[in-house]
Amino acid sequence: MPLVTMKQIMADSVKRATTDVDPAERYAVGAFNFSTIPEMVGIVEGARSKNAPVILMASLGAIKYIGSLELIAETAKGIAKTYPEVPICLHLDHATDMEQIKQAVVAGFTNVMIDASQEEFEVNIAKSKEIADFAHNHSPYGINGCSVEAELGMLAGHEDNIHVEESGKAYTDPALVKEFVTKTGIDALAVAIGTAHGFYKAAPEIQFDLLEAIRKETDIALVLHGGTGVPEDDFRKCVAMGMSKINVGTGLKKVYTDAVREAIKTLPETEYDPRKIAGPGRQAIAKEIASKCDLFNCTGKTPDVLKSIYA
Repeated sequence: MPLVTMKQIMADSVKRATTDVDPAERYAVGAFNFSTIPEMVGIVEGARSKNAPVILMASLGAIKYIGSLELIAETAKGIAKTYPEVPICLHLDHATDMEQIKQAVVAGFTNVMIDASQEEFEVNIAKSKEIADFAHNHSPYGINGCSVEAELGMLAGHEDNIHVEESGKAYTDPALVKEFVTKTGIDALAVAIGTAHGFYKAAPEIQFDLLEAIRKETDIALVLHGGTGVPEDDFRKCVAMGMSKINVGTGLKKVYTDAVREAIKTLPETEYDPRKIAGPGRQAIAKEIASKCDLFNCTGKTPDVLKSIYA
């Protein structure tokens, strides 16, 4: 099947998050950062093993390393054709350059994130609306062929060209959510409720009362950034309370790198096949994604996602 938008891939999850269903029936779609093409494949293989939908996330660093937006988009399209049983969304993560975001839409990304969270509220609205208007009307897949995520509030930590000190973080204000969503026309809202980018020095203190208040203010998808190192029970609680997308990046880098380092240790010096070195990294990624599908209660949800998309 072709790539799908994030709005499409999360529609069933959002419906469950915003209606009176048993919280145990709710789930979040996993969104995973990659740095290399083998990682992209490993992420999808992990999702396939659990019959789960998945979101491939390209960071600005990954784009620079791999080569271009177009190369990533065409690769993702090829992966989608190779694994037609897996609903896949290609997402541009934490972008700030308006022209680059528009280029990603035209290249074939099916979701883009405009991160203007460090701007004043009205500027954040204006930039997010500009991207939403463009994405909804300029995708090669047609009208609404690309959905949009924006952020309200600021997470601490480092994400490519965005760096926020702990003292500079700002929780999402529930009182601003409805206005922000209405005026921008975005499809998903990244919220700041206590998580951070990168590895934690101590377990994060997620503000669940804040999440509850935000969930009451909007019926669009809510997104949790900074998923590396969050305690499993906190993930489960976030999902039960209506989080529809959970991002994981830094932890996957460690999983991949650890596996490659171990392969190098065990292989003889006369072995020069890079597939035997990088292959274990891809396999480790697939195993980790499978575990995250279970944790986010996303395992086995592909039929529900497809039913929602093609209803």
